[in-house]
Amino acid sequence: MTRYFEVLQRDGAARIGKLLIGETTQTPHIIDTRTLNSRNSLIVDAGSVWELGSFRAAEEEFNRINEERGANSLIILPHQTFTPEVPDKIRDTAACRLETATEGPKGIVYRSGCRSDGRDLYVMEGAGCFENNARLFLDTLLDMKKDIAPDSAVYAPNICLPENLAMLAYLGVDMVDNTKALIAAHNDIYLTTAGRFYLDSLSELPCRCEACTGKTASNLRNTEKRERAKVLERHNLNALESELSLVREKIRAGMLREYVEGQCRTRPWLTALLRLADNEYNYLEEKSPIARSNQMLANSSESLTRVEIVRFAERVLERYIPPEADVLVLLPCSAKKPYSISNSHWKFINAIGSNRRYVHEIIITSPVGIVPRELELTYPAAHYDTAVTGHWDAEERQWVAGCLERYLQKNNYMTIIAHVEGAYRQICETVSERLGIEMIFTSSGSVTSPDSLKTLKEEVSKHSVGRTRNVEERKKDMMRSLADYQFGKGAGEILVPESATIKGPFPKYQIFLGKEQLVTLIPQYGTIAVTIAGAELMLSSGRYVVNIDDFVPRGSLLAPGVLKADPLIRPGDEVFVSGEKAICVGRAAMSGIEMQESGRGVAIDLRHVKKVV
Repeated sequence: MTRYFEVLQRDGAARIGKLLIGETTQTPHIIDTRTLNSRNSLIVDAGSVWELGSFRAAEEEFNRINEERGANSLIILPHQTFTPEVPDKIRDTAACRLETATEGPKGIVYRSGCRSDGRDLYVMEGAGCFENNARLFLDTLLDMKKDIAPDSAVYAPNICLPENLAMLAYLGVDMVDNTKALIAAHNDIYLTTAGRFYLDSLSELPCRCEACTGKTASNLRNTEKRERAKVLERHNLNALESELSLVREKIRAGMLREYVEGQCRTRPWLTALLRLADNEYNYLEEKSPIARSNQMLANSSESLTRVEIVRFAERVLERYIPPEADVLVLLPCSAKKPYSISNSHWKFINAIGSNRRYVHEIIITSPVGIVPRELELTYPAAHYDTAVTGHWDAEERQWVAGCLERYLQKNNYMTIIAHVEGAYRQICETVSERLGIEMIFTSSGSVTSPDSLKTLKEEVSKHSVGRTRNVEERKKDMMRSLADYQFGKGAGEILVPESATIKGPFPKYQIFLGKEQLVTLIPQYGTIAVTIAGAELMLSSGRYVVNIDDFVPRGSLLAPGVLKADPLIRPGDEVFVSGEKAICVGRAAMSGIEMQESGRGVAIDLRHVKKVV
């Protein structure tokens, strides 16, 4: 557990934090290697054992620095630095022996097998060697993250440029340095977020920072070498700091992913890094919020593999329980969300009419896949926007077809009516052929044409027999589906019992058991907020429960106060706090695993607190 680093805000693995050293320093942070080890430097490197000659000399140097600087700087302990190619068995683990003997803000060079929990900073050894090797960089970072405390900062030296800073932050790097930017300046390399340029290839300077104002590319090339390097140095550092400010704003807005999907195009290895990171679903999913307040922009093929999309698809398969119905109607998505308030879906609903009590509706869409009508408010189903061209590429069709195929393999219907056209119809035909099931297609040219809507009405009417659900039952189906999606199968039966009643207009439903309110639907996120009465019902399930000691929390629950937390908890989740003296309900500010392992930070923003007598 760390004492001098605290995470304040998260956007997946990316985070904004603060180093509590001297004047508080915000992260992500750029270390200025020109002033490293100076009297006012935030970071002090105690040096390499190779350079100092022996561990005894290293210890003496460290003790000198520690006595001189105290808690005013974070000291990186003496280390033996190796390139990534050196086998672990050759690495001398003697460098670890200073780790447990020191107090104050300290950092160490991380090495597999040389674990020390609770250091404020871990340095990724040889990070500069990983540029253009996406697999090795990601594997090394993930190995670090598995070994170190979740509230420790990660420093990747000698790799940061304006073009890759956003990606480094997205993957969980908290500190970088300006080494490469400085070196580039002395090699006549002009850095931008769009890539690097040799000065002799530029016709004009694409920046208007203070270093570039009033200068031309031609004049700069003709400047004396030393002076030219100073100008390029100032520009490169300005570009780096500007990008850092933008990245922090993207984290605060919860939109770093959208920015990274575009920014990774500057270099092939960054595109590869994003795709490889998406394959490490568990690493990113554990840290990603259950919902975001902003619109999710699906602008590239990588949007199909981002955490929110995959998580929604997996939860539909694993947690969602369809209502009892013999007829399934497949419908296309709409630009307006939620779908049921769009003009096209109003036409579908009116065509189905009173027979709606016999059918179950699923919307087909890219990139989300399939959206049961009961979950149309849930993030990201009601919160995404995507480029509409009328053409779906092979990856889109494959992903959506796979979602529909897996759903129909798990859930059986007597009749499937597909009111779709274009790519939607191709997807349905592909799934129909793969599974050997019959689908009735009701559209002819346009899904909203009078002829198509008439055919939809006739086919639904023809097959509307068997199990039915009245309006009140459909409302309960929706609330149970949301509860199951949010808390896992069975939660719907607990929070929406048969004897419950639903009050309020759509979509502001409230569930009451007698006179006691259990839950409220929050339309903004498509999630449900639980009252203390609802929490008391959920505690016995053990899901999304956080255990605390014998105290009554106020306002916020800090991580040190958590004894145990359900590992399924994600940032933004509704959680139930149980202690000897209190039962509480609130929103998680971090994952359940992070709650248990962190030494600082707000774990839960509490909404309701009930003292236990």
